[in-house]
Amino acid sequence: MTDPVRSRGTRDYGLARALRARLLGVSLAAIGLVLSLAAVLVALTGLPGTVLAGLVVLAVLGIAVLGLLLARRPYVVRLDDLGYRIRFVRGAGRSGARWTDVLDLTTAVVSGTECVVLRLRDGGSSTLPVNVIEGDREEFVDELQRRLDAGHGYRRL
Repeated sequence: MTDPVRSRGTRDYGLARALRARLLGVSLAAIGLVLSLAAVLVALTGLPGTVLAGLVVLAVLGIAVLGLLLARRPYVVRLDDLGYRIRFVRGAGRSGARWTDVLDLTTAVVSGTECVVLRLRDGGSSTLPVNVIEGDREEFVDELQRRLDAGHGYRRL
């Protein structure tokens, strides 16, 4: 009988939808502010209107690229049979490790945010806020625990 964790291969957890929407909203507001300032600058200095038109074209291209990047669902956490990898999380500590290097998994509240903390054998740790991950939090923590157990050779009853 094969181990169900080993047969899963790689699993990616993407950036939470709310966070992607927030990033898009902040970016749109910043682009709108830059275009507004450029319009005022063009009106006050007498620059040609083509300068503003060029900025508008660049803004539209920037919005399209940003939309494509956020729609692609880039992963924040990648779990595989050998270990884990964390991206885009500032202050996470170690960005990845092998399951055999992980001492244990705990949950904690850091600065008012629920986090999963993976303590490593060398004294380091990886801290991951669960609100940045798309999907069910309990399922994520359960999968982490199953993969950690499998990485240490433990089998669940």
